Amino acid sequence: MHGLILRSIQNYMTDSYGRTAWLQAVAQAVPDHPDFEAMLSYNDTLAPAVLDAMGAVLNRPRSEVMEDIGTYLVSHPNTEAVRRLLRFGGMNFEDFLHSLDDMPDRARMAVSDLHLPAIELHEHDEGRYSLICDSPLSDFGYLMMGVLRVMADDYGALAMLDHAGHTGGRETVSIQLIERDYADGRSFNLGAWAS
Repeated sequence: MHGLILRSIQNYMTDSYGRTAWLQAVAQAVPDHPDFEAMLSYNDTLAPAVLDAMGAVLNRPRSEVMEDIGTYLVSHPNTEAVRRLLRFGGMNFEDFLHSLDDMPDRARMAVSDLHLPAIELHEHDEGRYSLICDSPLSDFGYLMMGVLRVMADDYGALAMLDHAGHTGGRETVSIQLIERDYADGRSFNLGAWAS
C-alpha cells in the first residue's frame, strides 16, 4: 500500500484527535511503525490493522472512522490540495459525480505510483445514482460517502447518500440529488492562491 494513504490516515487521527491518540492506535496495530512516510510502500495488511485499532481507541465502528477520513480529506485546511484536485471534476455536483470514474487516473497524474480503488458511477434516472467502489480495503464506500457529503456542500447541492451494502467485494453508495442549487457553493478559482 502506498505510504500516502497510510500517512493520510495518520494525519486524520493526529489532526482530529491528537498525537497521543494516534500513538495509542498505532501501538496496537503496528508498534514498529509510529509514523508512515508518504512516498514509501507498505504491506497491504497495515491499513486494515491501523483502522481497526483507531476504531478501538476512539470507540467507534470502522465505517464511521472511514466516513470521517473521507470528510477530513476534502475539508481540513491541511488537505486543501485534495479538494482542489476534486473541484477540477466539473462546474457543478452532477459534473463532479460523472468525473469520479476518472479520479484514480487523476490521482496518478499527481502521484504516479498511487493506485486508488476503482470506482464507477451508474445513473439510474433524473438525480439518482449508484457509485460502485471496488476496493480491497473494506468500508471504502463509507470513505467515499464522506468525500461526497463535503463536495455536495462545496458545490451548494443538496444530496442524500446511503451505503447500500457489500456485494462480492464491491460496495455501493446510493446518491439522490435532491436539489442542484440548494445553497451558494464554496468559491473556487483555478489559481491556487487567487483572490
